[in-house]
Amino acid sequence: MDGRRPSHPVICEHQEMAEPDPARARRRPAARRASAADARGRRPGGDAETIWLFGLHAVRDALCNPARRNARLLLTRNARQRLETELEADLAERFGLEPEMQDPRRFSAPLDPASVHQGAALETRPLDWGALDKICAPRNAEDLPRVALLDRVTDPHNVGAVLRSAEVFGARAVVGLRRHGAPETGALAKAASGALERQPYLRVTNLGEAITTLQGLGYAVIGLDERGALDIQDATAAAADAPLALVFGAEGAGLREKTRGLCDALARIESAGPFASLNVSNAAAVALFAARARRPAS
Repeated sequence: MDGRRPSHPVICEHQEMAEPDPARARRRPAARRASAADARGRRPGGDAETIWLFGLHAVRDALCNPARRNARLLLTRNARQRLETELEADLAERFGLEPEMQDPRRFSAPLDPASVHQGAALETRPLDWGALDKICAPRNAEDLPRVALLDRVTDPHNVGAVLRSAEVFGARAVVGLRRHGAPETGALAKAASGALERQPYLRVTNLGEAITTLQGLGYAVIGLDERGALDIQDATAAAADAPLALVFGAEGAGLREKTRGLCDALARIESAGPFASLNVSNAAAVALFAARARRPAS
């Protein structure tokens, strides 16, 4: 690169260790829980003020997103070289954020130890895409957008995978719950592999009100349910002339009864064999593909 030497933290490997205090040892689990909550930048009972994204793809795409408000960028020398080679730019000059260079063995970002960070982490504020009725409103009479709604789907890996499918198949937005949903986190962003930066992910307080709002905008609302009366292809074809909202329930629980009652129709994904269940991210991919096949998005 340009000859800069990364500044490694000073590590004293031969410090004399003090005898463990039994009282402090008993307190450590609670302290670790508090530390993990602080690392996510989360106020008790509230949304994250800042989050840590990790992984080369997630960090690269977040840096390239002008809507992001970034605070800190932590990189190993190898990760910096890879990003600057790929982006053909000096990171500090292009993004106005000087990377804090890290020893791979002492990576200081407050991440879960199991996180595969690839030597890259970015502290940033969550995205604000705006209001549901503004994002999802048809732009004209020919515009037939598609939207995916998630009913108490909390697993960040599933939600990230749904965001990837939504981007691939041209959905206008993915809508989840503010509570009992998956917040924007590093794990979600990594599972989305960059889609979080381009695919609107809206979080609402009440999914029923969101469904009613979409119906007021002319949407046909189809809930995915293994006991649905219609096959997903037939259901989406029947709604070919309207904007379409597809509603997916959490694994195991499925759609809540109130959510089911608000849907205009319930549809199932036909199985070729006795195993008749898909996880929510795979079901979303199949249903979004079927929805796109009925008519290309405007």
